[in-house]
Amino acid sequence: MPAGARLIRPLDLAGTALFALQGGATAAAAGLDVFGVLVIAFVTAVGGGIVRDVLLGATPPAVFSDLAYPVAAFGGGLVVVLVYRLVRAIPPEVLLPLDAAALALFAVVGAAKAVDHGMSPLLAALLGAVSGTGGGVIRDVMLGRVPLILRSDVYAVAALAGAAVVAVGLRYGRRRALVLAAGFVVCFLVRMLAVWQGWNLPRVAG
Repeated sequence: MPAGARLIRPLDLAGTALFALQGGATAAAAGLDVFGVLVIAFVTAVGGGIVRDVLLGATPPAVFSDLAYPVAAFGGGLVVVLVYRLVRAIPPEVLLPLDAAALALFAVVGAAKAVDHGMSPLLAALLGAVSGTGGGVIRDVMLGRVPLILRSDVYAVAALAGAAVVAVGLRYGRRRALVLAAGFVVCFLVRMLAVWQGWNLPRVAG
């Protein structure tokens, strides 16, 4: 296995598990049954990765060719099902950083995979943002809500910023581990600062 793949796969799986927990908790809070929680956990965890891999032509997507991905996705949902009272008791001060970490992991991995497939920095950054936010969009649509990325806390902008750092850094030959770490930190900090300071993009007056 190439060194880049050995580094990216654990990050991708960590993001999958974190997004599964977040998606499952959201579904449980919305009153869905056990099956519904598992389905929402799964699509939240792997939706962005599926879109990323299909757009890159990396088919079948990793979730259908590597058993570790569905295990991580359904495992996160199962944790919510089994110990939802404990999950619900986790304070927002803990859940928010976990969500930001999952967003950052998916954004940097998506951008790195895009660069590895020969995409330009611009397209790689955009695909990184799609990778980080795609599962959340599918989750919100299935739950009948306006997707978070369209209304709150510069969510997609944070993913785009982190992905751009990775795309540009790898394009110009910087050390892979350092670039991924820098992209993660940028995305994570932008997301956390946006929530802390109440940042939002300007709204168009109706």
